[in-house]
Amino acid sequence: MAIDNQKLNRVLHNFVTSTHDIQGAALVTPDGLPFAATLPAGMEEERVAAMSAAMLSLAERIGMELARGQIDRIYVEGDQGYGVLTSCGEDAVLLVLASQAARQGLLMLEIKRVVAELKLALM
Repeated sequence: MAIDNQKLNRVLHNFVTSTHDIQGAALVTPDGLPFAATLPAGMEEERVAAMSAAMLSLAERIGMELARGQIDRIYVEGDQGYGVLTSCGEDAVLLVLASQAARQGLLMLEIKRVVAELKLALM
């Protein structure tokens, strides 16, 4: 069954526009190809997808070397906000960009909710 990219884009768009402090989101393949994205102006979908895949690959190696098991989430905090990379099944990874004002507990709860919705859309 073919993946409905329009549906994935709608899910991401609704997530970004209806969730306070979320600035963007992208769903990518583990090898760096974009499925869907709603990103801030000036961010290139292909570049974001490639960087997400590189982060995931490095994190998996770190997890293995440090005996931390399979990586569930990669969390990057900067002075302008957060980047959270989360597994979305075997064939997709979700990157969420959030503002510095985002409350981490609520952010993780919203990410969990949208991952469940995206997994259904990927079936």
